[in-house]
Amino acid sequence: MTKDKFFFTSESVTEGHPDKVCDQVSDAVLDDVLKQDPQGRVACETFITVGLVIVGGEITTNGYVDVNGLTRDVLKNIGYTDSKYGFNYKTCSILNAIGAQSPDIAQGVDTGGAGDQGLMMGYAIDHTPELMPLPISLAHKIAIKLSEIRKNGILSYLGPDGKSQVTMEYDNGLPVRVDTVLISSQHTEDILDNTGKKITKQSMDEIIDKAVLPIVPKEFIDKNTKFLVNPTGKFVIGGPQSDTGMTGRKIIVDTYGGSAPHGGGAFSGKDPTKVDRSATYMSRYIAKNIVAAGLGKECLVQLAYAIGVPEPISVMVYTNGTGAVPDTRLTELVRKHFDLTPRGIIKSLDLIRPIYRKTAAYGHFGRELPEFTWEKTDKAADLKKDA
Repeated sequence: MTKDKFFFTSESVTEGHPDKVCDQVSDAVLDDVLKQDPQGRVACETFITVGLVIVGGEITTNGYVDVNGLTRDVLKNIGYTDSKYGFNYKTCSILNAIGAQSPDIAQGVDTGGAGDQGLMMGYAIDHTPELMPLPISLAHKIAIKLSEIRKNGILSYLGPDGKSQVTMEYDNGLPVRVDTVLISSQHTEDILDNTGKKITKQSMDEIIDKAVLPIVPKEFIDKNTKFLVNPTGKFVIGGPQSDTGMTGRKIIVDTYGGSAPHGGGAFSGKDPTKVDRSATYMSRYIAKNIVAAGLGKECLVQLAYAIGVPEPISVMVYTNGTGAVPDTRLTELVRKHFDLTPRGIIKSLDLIRPIYRKTAAYGHFGRELPEFTWEKTDKAADLKKDA
């Protein structure tokens, strides 16, 4: 990042956002396949609109997935349980449009090659304990808090759909203050004021008090920090009633909030033979361990693959001038300490497990959960010693 003063913004969305609903359905299908058939191949895409969910893609498995029941379970758990939210898990239509994987792809993957060509990016920076950029970290935590206070009945008027956005001011490359926090949250009509066009000030204050202030550190808030809640005035019509959703449309939310480049491939609904997903997880794992080892305050890793070929065709490590050793040396260390073949990545990170539905909302990175093996820093000591 530049050393000048600047403002940077990242956003997140709640689990009830239509795109995220689709990601969760696709990953729920993947998890169900992996439970029954660890060798199953999955590329599952979901589309949602008013009263309709379409689940399609290519799946090859010895198991059986109840797509209808699984989809309704996801919708129910998210909170689309009442028609007042514009969508009801009980009454929506579900169309299963799943076919088999192409044998032309399978013949390259079965021998241990990459499931597709492409480039994958991983990133880490020492601005947070989890080594993530601060704006996306705060945006995710606010979105999680919105869902928590809704599901726990603390603010019962909130609906499943919502977004958060955080704008931070940077000085000399470091975050120094929060400039703006934006919340857009679906809600019921009972918190509208007398005009019927906007929510009451009391409701705005409650949302800030319950969802924002417990998350944003006090030292980043000053008298000029702005808090915006539903800037259009109201957000009664939300979810699939107001906006179609598709798997893979929130790739910047899924990663680093725009702080780092993106390879372009989405994650959800793809089994780990697809390097779009698994190699992006490995890139994050590498970058995080380099920063955790003190070998760079910031680290960007790129891996690139050819379909059917096991070894990456290129490996890049870039520390933006913060490296303790040259980037070329770090690249050598990465090739030495990490198995970058698809099979090696799957084994190293233990990816043949039904863990993916958890990844499908609130970011694939920065949440140090037991299932998220790519967040471990167990390679840091070896890297530091070898450097």
